[in-house]
Amino acid sequence: MSTGSSSIHFGAAVWLAAATLAAAASAARAEEHAHWSYSGATGPEHWASEDAAYEACGSGKHQSPIDIEKTSVEALPPIEFAYRPIPLTVTDTGHSFQVNAPPGSGGFTVGGGRYDLVQFHFHRPSEEEIHGHRQAMVVHLVHKNDKGELAVVAVLIQTGEPNAFLEEVFDHFPPKGTTETKVAGTTVNIGYYTFEGSLTTPPCTEQVRWFVLKSPVHASKAQVQQFAARYPHDARPVQALNDRTVEETRD
Repeated sequence: MSTGSSSIHFGAAVWLAAATLAAAASAARAEEHAHWSYSGATGPEHWASEDAAYEACGSGKHQSPIDIEKTSVEALPPIEFAYRPIPLTVTDTGHSFQVNAPPGSGGFTVGGGRYDLVQFHFHRPSEEEIHGHRQAMVVHLVHKNDKGELAVVAVLIQTGEPNAFLEEVFDHFPPKGTTETKVAGTTVNIGYYTFEGSLTTPPCTEQVRWFVLKSPVHASKAQVQQFAARYPHDARPVQALNDRTVEETRD
């Protein structure tokens, strides 16, 4: 296996093998403060003024997502995924669908540091851009280490063949008027880009380590539309890179 390459083995209805209690917790905290959305008077350009807790959305210098263009190719350590099969819950947060993972769900290690999976959620189109191009969707797998530090793995989704694992999750979207459903198992391949960033929803907390996987997974057009029926657009615009360097594996 080459540096920066690995396989993802998800468990319990996860899907896509290869997406944030932090995001979930922050989203929950955000809802306690002020309403925000992806368009109009409460859209991304207004998040910072919606609530004092969202100040970083406007003043932060290491915000996500970004357009990955210029990179520094390095001998980065491989990401080693180790997810376990456990029961999962699909939740409608009011901004996306997310799958909450209980303690013991596994996670990943990189460079000697271990991060545990807390939840993953979806955006359409992908929030991350690669040379100005967005994919049909992205899944963000959010993790946390024992110091409380966050790391998000972004798996881009392009239209193509149907994805059987994705189908398990998408077929368990909570019906309108309900907030969650139980699901119950899963796998993928990789090299990655990495940079310091933030949560992509209010309060846009920074000091989040991002890993954007180079190889997209596939989902059918029908599967993408299945998500879009509830959330046609839930992606934050790309943010300025400022003084950051994006590192890229040598694979």
